[in-house]
Amino acid sequence: MAWVAATTANWSAVRLASPAAITQCGNGTPERSTRNSKGLGWIGAAVGRLSLDLLTQSRKQSSAARAAVGVGQANEEFYPVGDYCPLYSELKSVAVPSSSQREGRSSRRLETRISATSVGGGVIVEPANTHTTEQVLPRIGSVSRVTKETSVEVELNLDGTGICDCDTGIPFLDHMLDQLASHGLLDVTVKAKGDIHIDDHHTNEDIGLAVGTALLQALGDRKGIYRFGDFSAPLDEALIHVVLDLSGRPFLGYNVDIPTQRVGTYDTQLVEHFFQSVVNTSGMTLHIRKLAGTNSHHIIEATFKAFARALRQALEYDTRRKGSVPSSKGVLSRA
Repeated sequence: MAWVAATTANWSAVRLASPAAITQCGNGTPERSTRNSKGLGWIGAAVGRLSLDLLTQSRKQSSAARAAVGVGQANEEFYPVGDYCPLYSELKSVAVPSSSQREGRSSRRLETRISATSVGGGVIVEPANTHTTEQVLPRIGSVSRVTKETSVEVELNLDGTGICDCDTGIPFLDHMLDQLASHGLLDVTVKAKGDIHIDDHHTNEDIGLAVGTALLQALGDRKGIYRFGDFSAPLDEALIHVVLDLSGRPFLGYNVDIPTQRVGTYDTQLVEHFFQSVVNTSGMTLHIRKLAGTNSHHIIEATFKAFARALRQALEYDTRRKGSVPSSKGVLSRA
C-alpha cells in the first residue's frame, strides 16, 4: 500500500511538472512498469492512464486552438519522455509550444500605428495588424523672423534626439536653449543676429517669439498628444516646479525670484520675458514656481530644465487617445 501511495504521488508530481521536469523524470527514474505491478499497483496505473488521456485531450484542444489563430505546429518542440517514467511509459513525447511561438503569441497584442497627416500636422491613430510597428513622421516647425532689430531663424523638431545647434549672440541664452533641447529631447536650431550692441532685450524676445511660433506650427491640430506636463527639477539648492497645458490659450504665471541682476552679461529679467514670448505665440498655459534656490544660475537653469521635461510630457503621444484631440470641445487651437 505504501508503494502504491508513493507511486500515485510520483505520478501527480510528473503530471503537474514542467516539460523539463518530465524529461528529467524520464531520464532519472529507476526502471519500473506499473502495468506489471502486483497487488494494488493497478490503481496507480488506472489513475495514470486516466490523467494521461485528459492531458492528451487537452493538448489536442490546445493544438486546434493554435491552428485556428494561425500558429502552425511545424515548429513544435518535443520533449521526450523515456520508457522508465512510472505511469507515463505509453507516451513517447509531449508537444509543447516552441519559444518562438510563445514570443509570437505574446507579441500579438493590439498595437497602434500613429502617423502624421503632414509635417506639423495632426495625427491619425488606427488599429494595426499584428506585424505593424509604430510609425511617426517628425513634427517640425520652421520659422524665419526678420525685423529692423533682429534676424532670427528657428527650426524645432518635436520628435528629435536632443540636438542643439544654437548661435544667438547671447552665450547664456545658448546655454539655456541647450537645456531645452537636451532634456526635452527636441532638436533645436536657432540662428540669430540682433542689436545686442544696445542690449540683449530685442534678440531675447524675438527668439522666444520664433520658438513659440515654431512650436505652434509643429503641433498642428494637437491630435493624440497628452497635452499636459508637470515637472519639478532640482539643481543643487534650487528647485523649480513647472506645469503647462498646450491648450491654445496663452497665459504665463511666473513666480521666480532671482536674487541677482545679471548672470554673466545676461539680464536675469529677460528670463520671464523669454517665456512670455514663447507663451504668446505658441498658445500655451505655463506656470513656473520657484520652490527653493539662492544661486541665480542654478535657478534659471533649473527653470529651463523643468520646462523642457514638462513640455516633453505634454508632447508625447497618448496611444489610448487613438488620435483624438485631448479636449472635451474636440478642438485645441491658438486663441
